[in-house]
Amino acid sequence: MPQTSAAMPDDSDTVHLFPREQPTAKDYFVARDGVLYAGTHLLVDLWGARCLDDPAAIDHTLRACAAAAGATVLGGDFHRFEPNGVSGMLLLAESHISIHTWPERGFAALDLFMCGACNPYAGIEELKRTFKPRQITLTEHKRGMIP
Repeated sequence: MPQTSAAMPDDSDTVHLFPREQPTAKDYFVARDGVLYAGTHLLVDLWGARCLDDPAAIDHTLRACAAAAGATVLGGDFHRFEPNGVSGMLLLAESHISIHTWPERGFAALDLFMCGACNPYAGIEELKRTFKPRQITLTEHKRGMIP
């Protein structure tokens, strides 16, 4: 007589006619002031700024900016140009922070784009602390607004 096993079958060999409940995916869209949108994108221009030619200082500052905003840094890359200038970015779980600098003009252009509960405005103080700009121009865009 053949022997049978009472062991439970491996679930990978099982076809479910009625799919099991899946956990609800987290929605990273922002709901604020009655508006639903993907995230806040700040365009920041710094004039009369310093420390614009030091990739390590810029990396450190943008990481502090991300932390202050409540964002999660996944990685970063910064490139120094000859004779001067730095371009780079931090990849965030919530989007990105990027920078392009013109030290000879004391100018830096930054993008702070974050979704979910992050507050990119909270990172502005970190930018001021390191770059000490004479003037800041800031524009906000709500990305992915749902009509």
